[in-house]
Amino acid sequence: MFYSTLEHFKGMAGYEIDGAWYPRVTKIIEIKAKPALYKFYAELNNFAEGEAIKKQSAGEGTLIHETVEKILMGQSPVIEPSIAPSINAFLEFIEEKNIQADHDWIEKQVVNYDEKYAGTLDALALIDGKFGVLDIKTSQAIYRDYNLQTSAYAAALEKEFPNIQTRWILRIDQIKTCQKCGATLRSKGGREKIKLPWNKNSGYSESAKNCEHQWSELKGNVELKEFPYWQEDFKAFLGAKKLWEWENDYWLKQAGYF
Repeated sequence: MFYSTLEHFKGMAGYEIDGAWYPRVTKIIEIKAKPALYKFYAELNNFAEGEAIKKQSAGEGTLIHETVEKILMGQSPVIEPSIAPSINAFLEFIEEKNIQADHDWIEKQVVNYDEKYAGTLDALALIDGKFGVLDIKTSQAIYRDYNLQTSAYAAALEKEFPNIQTRWILRIDQIKTCQKCGATLRSKGGREKIKLPWNKNSGYSESAKNCEHQWSELKGNVELKEFPYWQEDFKAFLGAKKLWEWENDYWLKQAGYF
């Protein structure tokens, strides 16, 4: 990414905390290649179209994210009709799983002073008797990059919470399903994406490819996946951080980071 000034770099890439500047976890892991993102751009007409979709999609995701956090705080927020299927599915899910979030650790800034980075934690939670980091996503899948992000949060909290056992990705989405072939239709960022059912032995069936889809009503989809062994992922995060520091050493030297 191009930075015009030191202040631009510091504002885009990190946080000022107690008089010191720290790079942001999500900015650090941007150094890693993202094949799914490259595929997304390849399917579009041009780069500008992709940026517009990403911007709108981010706004939609933020709305879900903020509503979910208010619910975890014990509030009863007004639910926008556009995200009602996602939120209603989430409400049913947390009741079923008995997810309990620590109200003091929702949307909380954390710092690793030893490794010199900071980030904003979605929540610390108790799920199925285990205590750990809970990260909320509104993506179409759970990507491995999230392991780097959540491991960095766990490591930043380890001294204060030595009883941290695990971490989870909570993915919240909403889709329509074809009642004939089982394909799914996802609308995000003003773009509709159809995903055909896949069989590992036979691939996409001809019937699904040629189906005149009959879509169901929009329904929420919630997925919770646990990643208990964060220490190995944290080693990978530190590797990404080293590469990010190399890439941005000009600005980091000016910032007095080293």
